[in-house]
This record gives sequence, C-alpha cells and structure tokens, in this order.
Amino acid sequence: MLQTIIKIGLSLLIILLATGVAKKYPPLAGLIGVMPLTGALVFCWIHWENQGDTDLMIQTASAAIWGIIPSILFFVCLLGVLKAGYSFYSAFTLSAAVWILGAVGHQYFLRG
Repeated sequence: MLQTIIKIGLSLLIILLATGVAKKYPPLAGLIGVMPLTGALVFCWIHWENQGDTDLMIQTASAAIWGIIPSILFFVCLLGVLKAGYSFYSAFTLSAAVWILGAVGHQYFLRG
C-alpha cells in the first residue's frame, strides 16, 4: 500500500510541476511532460517489485522504444489540429483516437 501511495505522490508532483512551469515557460513544461522520467520511474518500480528480473526489463524497454511512435503521433496530431483552428477538446479527442490506434497497432505488432 505504501508503494502505491509513493507512486501516486511522485506522479502528482511531476504533473503539478509541469503545469506550474507551463504558465511561464511552455517549452520547459513540454519537455517535462515528455521526458523519460515516467519511464525511469516505471523501470525502478519494475526492478524493485520483480527482484531485478532482467528479462522483464529487456522486454519492457523494447516495447517502450516502439511505444514512442504512438506518442509522437499524438503530439504531431494535436499540434496540427490546434494550428488548424480546432477547439482543444476536438483536437485532444482526435489526437487521443490517433494514439489509441497507434497503441493498438503497437500491441498487435509486438505480440505478433
């Protein structure tokens, strides 16, 4: 239970940091939002919870590399649709749909 509370607390701190920084320095907030900090935390938790299972770490790292593609698609779509003048909600919904399609493809090809 304590591990879950720590995970939630760290995640919340990162989100609060990024949204607070965005008010004055949007480029830095964007960098914080996509930095591999989340991935690093995930790998730390996987390591600690699975007694350093190297095979699990290798599989997860490999999937993470390919998982970058749907994330890039999300941000490219969001940027393009916002620049085209769509509302945030429309742009976010479309970008999320693109990410979901990319994530489904990610899972399909990695399991195949």
